[in-house]
Amino acid sequence: MRKIKWGVLGAGGIADRRTLPGMAFADNCEIYAVMEVFPELAEKLREKYNAKKAYTDADSLLADPEVEAVYIASPVVYHAEQVRKAIDAGKHILVEKPIASTAAESMELCKLAADKGLLMAVGLMMRFNTHHQQLKQMIAEGKFGQLVSCHSQFTCWYPDMPGNWRQSKATAGGGAMTDMGIHCLDLIQYIVGSDIKKVGGLAETLTFNYDVEDSCSALFQLENGCFGTVDANFNIPDNAVKWKLEFYGTKGSAICVGTIGQMDGGEATVILSDDSIGYDATQDRNEEGGVVLTGELGNIYGREIESFGNSIINGTPLEVPATDGAKVQKIIESIYESAETGKFITL
Repeated sequence: MRKIKWGVLGAGGIADRRTLPGMAFADNCEIYAVMEVFPELAEKLREKYNAKKAYTDADSLLADPEVEAVYIASPVVYHAEQVRKAIDAGKHILVEKPIASTAAESMELCKLAADKGLLMAVGLMMRFNTHHQQLKQMIAEGKFGQLVSCHSQFTCWYPDMPGNWRQSKATAGGGAMTDMGIHCLDLIQYIVGSDIKKVGGLAETLTFNYDVEDSCSALFQLENGCFGTVDANFNIPDNAVKWKLEFYGTKGSAICVGTIGQMDGGEATVILSDDSIGYDATQDRNEEGGVVLTGELGNIYGREIESFGNSIINGTPLEVPATDGAKVQKIIESIYESAETGKFITL
């Protein structure tokens, strides 16, 4: 099997914790080169992942003719510059979200890559969760009838850390919604198969002292009419929440706990009902029942890399095209605009 030779820009952090280990599960992937600014760390990562080359600057890695695709996991403030350089170097690109500081610039970069015949995807890897894929198929088949409501929450405890780039608007672009809520917004659109058309939001720094929001909630409507909400927080203790993802329709519901996150799995409970039944004035409810979905679990980062490699090798459509990342970034900008103006924003 042909293997894509990957170069990794910003090989520490999330790349070292999740994506590089996940690459080992992708049959069409070879970790060829890693880059980190500190020589000792770059060499340590090269040895850890048995890469051929270690670099301390992006330009040198991108100039390596053996590198066919690059994964960009550096701080957000460097994304746009590194994406431009990767396009100029003729490399296919997988970049962590957001692609650039603004949705407009992100879309511009998507066009530049397309004009050069290069593939570019964005790191919304939660699409590859087994249960998310199952629910997407069930909704497409109409199992839940007309979808009327959906909700998701993704949070963490992220106290003040001086110098942390995610806690500065200049280097991160936004706070909890930009970093975490983006996955919820993307998953809802992806699983339902409908785009958000109108959104309102609340965003404030309620608990900590940094200049990005630690609390953000969005209320929106999808093109298919379904209403939805997303909550993103940096100020809720990690053990105090369940990271839920919920869908409700005229024939049933799906309630997911723990499917959002960096691991495959969690629990997805599906409850199907009959939309022909009449009104029950007693409102008696049975809290039991439902079917817990099963499926073959794996590594979502490995699936992400393998899917992108298949698109390069076989020409299959990208599972997570970068344009989708730019679109959800525009939604987040509209949430922030709504929080400032107090008005709903039509996309």
